[in-house]
Amino acid sequence: MASKPQPSMNTFQTILTPSRLSLTAVLPLVLLLAVSGSAAEPKQHFRADAPGAPAYTLPDPLTAANGRKITTAGEWKSGRRAEVLELFRQHVYGRVPATPYEKSFKIVNEDRNAMNGAATLKQVEITVASGGKSLVIHLSLFVPNRARGPVPAFLLICNRPPGENIDPTRAKKSEFWPAEEGIARGYAMAAFFNGDVDPDDKKDVEFKDGIHALLDRGPRAPDAWGTIAAWAWGASRCMDYLVTDAGIARDRVAVIGHSRGGKTALWAGAEDERFAIVCSNDSGCGGAALSRRKNKEKETVAVINRGFPHWFNTNFKSYNAREDALPVDQHMLIALVAPRAVCVHSAAGDLWADPRGEFLSVVHARPVYQLFGKQALGASTEMPPLNEPRHGDGAHYFIRAGKHNLTLVDWTAYWEFEDKVYSGRQ
Repeated sequence: MASKPQPSMNTFQTILTPSRLSLTAVLPLVLLLAVSGSAAEPKQHFRADAPGAPAYTLPDPLTAANGRKITTAGEWKSGRRAEVLELFRQHVYGRVPATPYEKSFKIVNEDRNAMNGAATLKQVEITVASGGKSLVIHLSLFVPNRARGPVPAFLLICNRPPGENIDPTRAKKSEFWPAEEGIARGYAMAAFFNGDVDPDDKKDVEFKDGIHALLDRGPRAPDAWGTIAAWAWGASRCMDYLVTDAGIARDRVAVIGHSRGGKTALWAGAEDERFAIVCSNDSGCGGAALSRRKNKEKETVAVINRGFPHWFNTNFKSYNAREDALPVDQHMLIALVAPRAVCVHSAAGDLWADPRGEFLSVVHARPVYQLFGKQALGASTEMPPLNEPRHGDGAHYFIRAGKHNLTLVDWTAYWEFEDKVYSGRQ
């Protein structure tokens, strides 16, 4: 998504001032005002599409390349899933090269009394080396101190300046990564800056920097990985560390991202099935939004490829203004998460991300979830009211009032769904 980042709310920053009440203490009031609203207020709904939007037909995720219909979870897992994953590698995100590399972890700082004793902070350097070159991914991890055993975790792919948004010292706090509130709910909170893996540089169309400089060999093929695939690969290297940490429940790690980070989280969850829950926030075109949906207010494949030529592979550019020719669409990306849980969030003021297209992707992934006995969001194409999370069976959707941003309201809805997933009460 090409929308500019929105600043954090002044209200949130004020609450976090040390001389005032903690956010945890006033959270019920914040949610009452921001989410529920007054009982007398009518429900707000996202507006309908403008008249005249062209019709489109989505590819069937359950029709295999040979035309055979997939009818069981076993058939999906043993064949069709790999077909769909390969189609996305070939036509959209690109494939990771098979170049060998070495990887190591080093805890460079550990503070067992972080957050006034509520958490332990670990700052981990994840070093990747190949061909005499190396890079370091800086992972920050807070784990609740009061936990009786391994805890579930959220891994944020941060696409904003790290010092302002994922400061491990907590001198600067942002609702983009409300680590204190996650700890208070019993979740470990982890984050890394995507620029550690690969720079978000649209001028680097030859991919000479970051992880590409380490792992790419020879001329780039049309299906070579772009920057989003590189960031997703970086998320998996963070997961490599998290599964070694005794304080983390390795089978309960969620990956989350906003905007371009949301696109990345979805691809990371498709490529790496170790992520138990996959969370996309305002990810738009190339993320959760259907590519075939066309209206004048949303980002298109042609626009995103012109604006961010480094994000996807070269093949994806051949579908500029010809989305109907794509052999996949984003509901199939959501389907690649099944039977794991998927969470998609939108903002009503973020028309560029196509909230309705994001919602419909989850709805149209339902046939794959049904193979595993889950209903996802159900079959209805009517979007839920604003500010009312829909916790489905294996899937979650939420559209809030406001603009393109990752807010405490979003995080709270993610946490509430995750609580239900891990308690078995979806």
